[in-house]
Amino acid sequence: MSTSLGRRTALRSLAGVLAATLTLGVAACGSDEPSGPSAADAGPTGVDDGSELTLWTRAPLEKQAKLLVDAYNASHQNQVKLTVVPNDDYVAKVGAAAGSDGLPDLFAADIVYVPNWVEQGLFQDLSSNINGLDFKDSINKGHLSAGTREGKEHVLPFVLDLSMLFWNKQLFTEAGLDPEKAPASLEEYAAAAKAIQAMGKDGVYGTAAGLNCGGCLLFTWFPSIWAGGGQVLSEDGTESKLADETAQQVYRVWHDLWRSGAVLPASAGETGPTWTAAFTEGKVGLMFYPATLLSSTPFDAGVAGIPGPNGGASTFVGGDGIGISKDSKKAAQAWNFLSWMMSEQAQVEVLAKNKDVVSRADLANNKYAAEDPRLVTINEVAGKGGTPVALNFQQAFNAPNSPWLTLVRNQVLNGSGDLKKDNDEITAVLKQ
Repeated sequence: MSTSLGRRTALRSLAGVLAATLTLGVAACGSDEPSGPSAADAGPTGVDDGSELTLWTRAPLEKQAKLLVDAYNASHQNQVKLTVVPNDDYVAKVGAAAGSDGLPDLFAADIVYVPNWVEQGLFQDLSSNINGLDFKDSINKGHLSAGTREGKEHVLPFVLDLSMLFWNKQLFTEAGLDPEKAPASLEEYAAAAKAIQAMGKDGVYGTAAGLNCGGCLLFTWFPSIWAGGGQVLSEDGTESKLADETAQQVYRVWHDLWRSGAVLPASAGETGPTWTAAFTEGKVGLMFYPATLLSSTPFDAGVAGIPGPNGGASTFVGGDGIGISKDSKKAAQAWNFLSWMMSEQAQVEVLAKNKDVVSRADLANNKYAAEDPRLVTINEVAGKGGTPVALNFQQAFNAPNSPWLTLVRNQVLNGSGDLKKDNDEITAVLKQ
């Protein structure tokens, strides 16, 4: 989940309304098998016969999508026609298309939407194709899991976005901190933020967060829980674990940071669109930040995994998955694009070359990452991260006024509230 996590919150409020539309559309027209050879019948690399394929993606992934599509079109007979949809319009567009048999051949989906859209039958089964890949075991497991239903896999990783700890080396130096050493625990993180705040530098704050953005918060705080040995959800995704002791430790650290004045004040009202801006402008000492912004960070920044209360390191493996739609009549050709997308050529010479995260663990230490040790760190931490899977994830966590957002604001900003009750409210939504 990227900077787009903040921007996603608006579209996710549409999820409840559109769920019925999607379900009705699939029930009416999704049961028929698509005509033409299936992906499974096309062999390990699919068919490259000069077909035109259509692909939809959300605007936040435009850069990566164009890189991949342009590279594929330059080297294949098939040609992919890319449509970039405004982020806030994406769910509505997919919903309308699903109900009228109008989905493109390929479409990407925010990874937290994937379980619902797989459940509703919007993606074709790619199990035999994915199982046939020699490197299957190295593909990011969080994305594969999100697209798996009843043992059948439906999506591959399209673009990975990881949450990481970034720090401003110049501000660390000015505060008397070691600019080459990452805080090893959440406690050390808080101490560093307070040290930067204590400089009293005009307009500069120790840290920042999207405290009115459910997506920003889960993207950056769930990893602290995982790094501390805790869990955020039950294995089946129907019970919240966010009142457990490790989660409480995370809330206590952030509540203390907020009371100390070391958190950018605008964080309290930040709903997502500008949650990373102050760090990028050099006005925040350290924060949990999207890895996709490394290439556009205009100063020397350190990068590490997100620590737990007492150490460890983890990350939220967000971003988008991609699959072949239920409506595609060119599944064999669409698989040709997907199999190429997962190849070393695409992962290294397209994504890694442009400082994006690869989706295969066996390619983490590639020649481009080796040129920047921070990229190696990002790629390696990807294997330690998680991607929560729950059918009602967006309503429980990402929607404006979600019960997760209520819980965090009560614990961190207000230092009050009934934690068990707030946690039970999340569980109630997950069980709907």
